[in-house]
Amino acid sequence: MPLAGSRLALIGGGNMAEALVRGLLRAAVLPPDSIVVTDTRPERLEHFQKHYRVAAVAHNPTAAATADVLILAVKPQILEKVVQEIAPALKPTALIISIAAGVPIASIATHLEPSARVCRTMPNICALVAHAATAIAAGPTATPEDMKQVRAIFEAVGIVVEVEESLMDAATGLSGSGPAYVFLIVEALADAGVRVGLPRYQAQQLAAATVLGSAHLLIDTGLHPGVLKDQVTSPGGTAIAGLHTLEAGGLRTTLINAVVSATERSRQLGEQHTKRQ
Repeated sequence: MPLAGSRLALIGGGNMAEALVRGLLRAAVLPPDSIVVTDTRPERLEHFQKHYRVAAVAHNPTAAATADVLILAVKPQILEKVVQEIAPALKPTALIISIAAGVPIASIATHLEPSARVCRTMPNICALVAHAATAIAAGPTATPEDMKQVRAIFEAVGIVVEVEESLMDAATGLSGSGPAYVFLIVEALADAGVRVGLPRYQAQQLAAATVLGSAHLLIDTGLHPGVLKDQVTSPGGTAIAGLHTLEAGGLRTTLINAVVSATERSRQLGEQHTKRQ
């Protein structure tokens, strides 16, 4: 096991940190006594201690001092302050993993020793149900063994794809923000079901299950989505009528533009963060 014997600290006890703790414990990647979580809210510390039996403290440097692997699970706007706070306490051999959207590895490394090993990740909200899509990128000093550890952590909550850091903004625009697009699509499909006569709850069930089943079919078969689309579409049938309307309405172009816009926004946030330093 890549993380065997390691101590893990999660700086920040929000939803993503909780999803990672739950996934790591469920997959037996780490035992509870090897994990510590920090948060400024007493109720969150109590929650982690009660439900997961992990250590939970309010003082970030205390948690950082014992960590072999440290995950920065705080919002991008406070990341710089947190890194400056914990830097003096870090072990020289500690691996640093960031989940902050838009913040470049170089910006984090600025506050650490030159030999510090930093990796950047972009999971999504689906980690809460162990179906995340996470992009991971290695910093210039990170080793192949480091990336095995990063992969082991995030595979506990879904699938992992390794990319160059230059593509992390693109991953943010696609999979990081992607659940919001899918939720909007499911909501629209449910509205459509209501429009043609289905009760609201049934329409939402059918819409969500259709999206879930289609995704499983795509992943499990490995077929191109166009091939699967053609299998559903019969000559003169209902699916081709619906597809014709979607194409006329510009759905394909709209989704592409949404990913492009989100990618650009992630890039802007990173540039703003760099300028503030």
